[in-house]
Amino acid sequence: MRVILTFLFIVFVFWSGRAQATASFTASATIIQPIGIKTLANLNFAAIDARDGGEIILSPQNERIAAGDARLENGGEVTAATFEVTGQQGFDFSLSLPSGPFFLSNGKEQMIIKDFTSSIRNTGNFAAGSSVFKIGATLQVEAQQAPGVYFTSTPLTITVNYN
Repeated sequence: MRVILTFLFIVFVFWSGRAQATASFTASATIIQPIGIKTLANLNFAAIDARDGGEIILSPQNERIAAGDARLENGGEVTAATFEVTGQQGFDFSLSLPSGPFFLSNGKEQMIIKDFTSSIRNTGNFAAGSSVFKIGATLQVEAQQAPGVYFTSTPLTITVNYN
């Protein structure tokens, strides 16, 4: 009986020593640079002769194309909207363009601005910690549009987010 009890005690000690194990670990976190954006230039279609109307397409590369009877004229600086976005180097970001259409007004009359396009195809990368991109759009000019300077009544908004 003593041999059996000793054997059971040895088996119990052996099994209880193998029933658990422990390990330790550490925790860490990395805070990245907040994403930011600033406007470097506003969208400007410059001088246009409305005539019988049409559309003016302003590309992100500052190129204007007239469709219909509207004519491009000299006067004013043609500029695509230009932005610098900053963030964590090596990270990707996405861009949300205005979903318009929106209106430009001279107080009495309006023109529609629509079909926004970007030089970065809605995504970009912070290869150097910042990225510059441009936005163009299409302006719908009505026949005999009244002369004057037309503006949006409220600023147009774009949004950038980390992917």
